[in-house]
Amino acid sequence: MENDYFSIDAILAENQKIQCTFKVDIPDMGHLAGGSDHDIKSLTKAPIPIWLAYIMLFSDWADFTIPAPFGTRVRNALKAEPRSVKLSNLVGAGGLWYGFGKMIMDILSEEQANGISEVLTKAFKGRLLEVIDQAQHFAALGPAGGGGPSADSAQSFREGLDGTERELFALAQESAKRMKRWHEGNDKARR
Repeated sequence: MENDYFSIDAILAENQKIQCTFKVDIPDMGHLAGGSDHDIKSLTKAPIPIWLAYIMLFSDWADFTIPAPFGTRVRNALKAEPRSVKLSNLVGAGGLWYGFGKMIMDILSEEQANGISEVLTKAFKGRLLEVIDQAQHFAALGPAGGGGPSADSAQSFREGLDGTERELFALAQESAKRMKRWHEGNDKARR
């Protein structure tokens, strides 16, 4: 995902909210905290969209905690079995977990960003083979997954795909269809 001004994925990822704790009083901005207070008081916690959090954090007006989709619980689940985690359920706005992670990395120190990068990379690598495999065999499984426990887990996996993974799934599926048409066309030409 690129950080393009016109990229819908970037816009959706930047709209994700992170929990910020304000370090200073901010007058006339109480509406950001979602309450009825006119001002934001020091030590107030509020979910702020990333696009606004950049300003708050780099101006040293607030701190933030790493969001739950990248917390210890999710990291441990991804280490145990990356394919078992439904990434689309971890974040809203179309399930752009990787995009959200990249936005979080931009805010963190280099050491923390490297840790998030490692989580994103390992998750992607651990899930990629399954994404491509299911895309290529989707027609054989059928829309309902073909029945049986392995088909149920395949359907569950597809439902948990991140937006980036869904794009790869569609590309791999289209590629497999074109390859099959090409192969069938060559077989007919040889006869």
